Amino acid sequence: MKKIILAAVAVFGFAFTANAQDDDKSSGSATSNGTWFVEANTGFGESSTSNTAFALRSIDGNTAWAVGAEAGYFVMDDLAVKAGLGYSDSGVSGLDGTFNWKVGGKYYIASQFPVGLDLNGASGNSVSPLWVGIQAGYAWFVADNVSIEPGLRYGLGINEDAGDGDFNVFGINIGFNIFL
Repeated sequence: MKKIILAAVAVFGFAFTANAQDDDKSSGSATSNGTWFVEANTGFGESSTSNTAFALRSIDGNTAWAVGAEAGYFVMDDLAVKAGLGYSDSGVSGLDGTFNWKVGGKYYIASQFPVGLDLNGASGNSVSPLWVGIQAGYAWFVADNVSIEPGLRYGLGINEDAGDGDFNVFGINIGFNIFL
């Protein structure tokens, strides 16, 4: 996991350096090459997987919550690399909270329909589950540099701690993005 986090930091460091050297944005849209973005998501139905979103749910007197955010950089028009960090607590007595992470990419079809693919995981409570996440949605630009992105997400468990595919999670989310 440390290698994945270091790789994400290296990619963002390289992207930041490239952006500092060439601040010219070719098409001028929010999804243009060289643009950074910060994203916050709601996590409906996802609070049991690695969560870099905001979520709150209560079941049988246990309140589970999560907080996190993601950031990305457009390496070319409409294609961004992104990473996210989060922390969640299941609300179950005797279980500690988990540190959550995500690395991946996001592509905007016609600069309007975001699709994403990522690797995400969690660590805590002596387990480190991994998922491959697939996501698609719609980007509603409420301003030139702000979008609201409702979407669907599917997480496929890929290791023993995530149930080797037996613990797959479907979710609905709403993302809020600021493009810088």
